[in-house]
Amino acid sequence: MSGDKRALIAGGGIGGLTAAIAFARTNIPSLILERGAFADETGAGIQLGANASRRLRELGALDSVAAAAYRPEAVWLFDARSGEKLTSVPLGSAYEARYGAPYLCLHRADLHQALYRTCMGLSPISLTTNVTADTVSDDGSAVSVRSTEGLSFPGSFLVGADGLWSRIRQSVAPEAALAFTRRTAARALIPTEKLGAPFDAGTVTLWLGKHAHLVTYPVRGGELLNVVLGFEGGEPKSGWNRDWNTQRDDLLALTEGWAAAPRDLVECIETWRRWSLFRLRKMPRWSRGNTVLLGDAAHPILPFLAQGAALAIEDAAHLADALTQYSADRQKAFAAYEATRRPRALKVMAQSARMGTIYHFGGMRRAVRNAMLRNRNPETALDQFDWLYGA
Repeated sequence: MSGDKRALIAGGGIGGLTAAIAFARTNIPSLILERGAFADETGAGIQLGANASRRLRELGALDSVAAAAYRPEAVWLFDARSGEKLTSVPLGSAYEARYGAPYLCLHRADLHQALYRTCMGLSPISLTTNVTADTVSDDGSAVSVRSTEGLSFPGSFLVGADGLWSRIRQSVAPEAALAFTRRTAARALIPTEKLGAPFDAGTVTLWLGKHAHLVTYPVRGGELLNVVLGFEGGEPKSGWNRDWNTQRDDLLALTEGWAAAPRDLVECIETWRRWSLFRLRKMPRWSRGNTVLLGDAAHPILPFLAQGAALAIEDAAHLADALTQYSADRQKAFAAYEATRRPRALKVMAQSARMGTIYHFGGMRRAVRNAMLRNRNPETALDQFDWLYGA
C-alpha cells in the first residue's frame, strides 16, 4: 500500500472531477471512486462566476464547459410584490473584461459531463463506478479505502469530495455535525419557448420577497429555464434532488401577494424538486493524516451567492498547487491548502448567509433595501463583488 503513488478521490462530482484534472496537470495520478455511473441527468442549473471559470481555463477545461453553457448578459433584480425592476448587474462583456473570464449558466449534468470528458482524455486519471467510499485505514504513509460494497482501494492519500453527506468527513472530523438552517430550496426546469417577459430576455432574474425569493436563468443553450424558489422553513431531509410534487400548493402559497410574472411562473410548473439547506458545525480541521476534504464535505454553503460549485473548483486547484509546492511533505501541503482556503470559504459562507437575509426583508427594511438598489449605478454594481469574482 505504501508504494502506491496514486491519489484516491471519493466522489466523482464537480469537486472530485476537477481535483482529478488538477492533479493530472501536475503529474499526480488519481483514482476516482464514484457511487453512480457518471451519467446522471438529474438536478437543475448551476452558475459559475469568473472565479470558477478562470480556474477551469487554467486547467484546460473551460472550452469544454463553455460549449455547454449559456452566457447571460445581466442579473435583473425585482421586488417580487410590486414587480418593479430595481436594478441590474452586468454579466456580459463588461464582466468578462473586468475579471478575465466569463459568467456561465449550465445544467448541472452538462457541467458534470464536460469535466468527465476532460478526465477521460487524461491518462493519469482512472475512474470506477457504482462504488461508495465508506471507511478509511491510514498507516501513516498511505491510505486504503473500503467501500460499502466490500471492495478495498489503496492509495497514497485520499481526497474526500463526497459532498454534504460525506462519509469521509467522519474520519477527519467525527465531531462535525450538520445543522438544518430552516431554509429550503425548490427547483425546477421548464422550456423557455412559451415564456414571456422578463423570462425570455436571456438574463438571470432575482425576485426579492418576504420570507422567500425566486431565481431564474437559462440553461441548455437557452432552451430551458432553471427556476429556484428559496424560502424559510421546510423539513431537514437528506438529499438535494427529492420529488416534491405533492406540496405544489404550498409553494404557490409562498408567492401570495406577488406580482403576476413571478407568481404565474411558479404556478405553471408541474414538477418540483426539494433541497433542504444545512450548515456544518464543529469543523475543526479539513485534513487528518493522509486524508483531506474539499467542497461541501469541508464547507457546505448556502446558495445565495451561487458559489457552491465555484468553491469546490477553487479548492481543487489550490489543493493541487499545495501538493506541488510541498511535494516532499504532504501534511505541510494540506496545512497550506487549508490556511489559504478556510478564510476564503468562511467569508463566502458569511456573505452568502447575509445575502439570504437581505433577499427576504419585509416592511421598512424592504423599503430601505429597495431604495438603495434603485439608486445603485449599474456601471459600479460590480465593485462590491471584486473580492469574490476577482480572487
